[in-house]
Amino acid sequence: MKGTLALALLVAAFLAFPEAFVPVLRPFAPEGGPVIYDRASLAGLTAAHVGLVALALLPSALIALGLAIWVTRPGRAHLLPLARAVVNFGQTLPPVAVLALCVPVFGFGAVPTLVALFLYGLLPIFESSLAGLSGVPAPTLTAATAMGLTPARRLLQVELPLAAPLILEGTRLSAVIALSTATIGSTVAARTLGEVIIAGLNVMNLAFVLQGGLLTAALALLIHAGFGALAEAARPPGARSSR
Repeated sequence: MKGTLALALLVAAFLAFPEAFVPVLRPFAPEGGPVIYDRASLAGLTAAHVGLVALALLPSALIALGLAIWVTRPGRAHLLPLARAVVNFGQTLPPVAVLALCVPVFGFGAVPTLVALFLYGLLPIFESSLAGLSGVPAPTLTAATAMGLTPARRLLQVELPLAAPLILEGTRLSAVIALSTATIGSTVAARTLGEVIIAGLNVMNLAFVLQGGLLTAALALLIHAGFGALAEAARPPGARSSR
């Protein structure tokens, strides 16, 4: 926890006062060249990057969870192969191929990247939601029904709360994958931290590459820790980690 807080403070300090880190990054910049990326605000690019991931993750989570609920209802187990085929579709194409297919349809910008991140986010959330919902003990479901809960109330008050830790774990995995993958969106003019990395590669400025790469890695670690804390909080008190 202390490490996560320290990392968050370091990221915030860099975004607020990037010039203070010039002595650290100067050895990686070409002689006489800029040290801190100055073609756009690093804080603005970071916010756009995280916002893009959030916009893609929300529909991925809703659709994946909806499919998992759908196939775990009584009499619908035979639909599981169909649901798996739907969520696996996004994994059959690499992100670059998805971008290449989307640009002629949607043009350059954020939309092709959103489509790629949305497709890649479905599978982890679906599988974790399926495992969580399928893992609810049968006696618990029987007791809920005996108490007079309708199927809808049983889902909302019993199944989803018990499955929440696994659902959040899948969402955590999708978020980290999306955050890392979003960097390639800059190849089709999406505003992400990939812009900093690409600029560094174009002008042979390792300082730029480090800024984009390390910020992306730090954000991935923070999101991983954040969702991990949420998943831990969602566990029943007796099942929580003692750390």
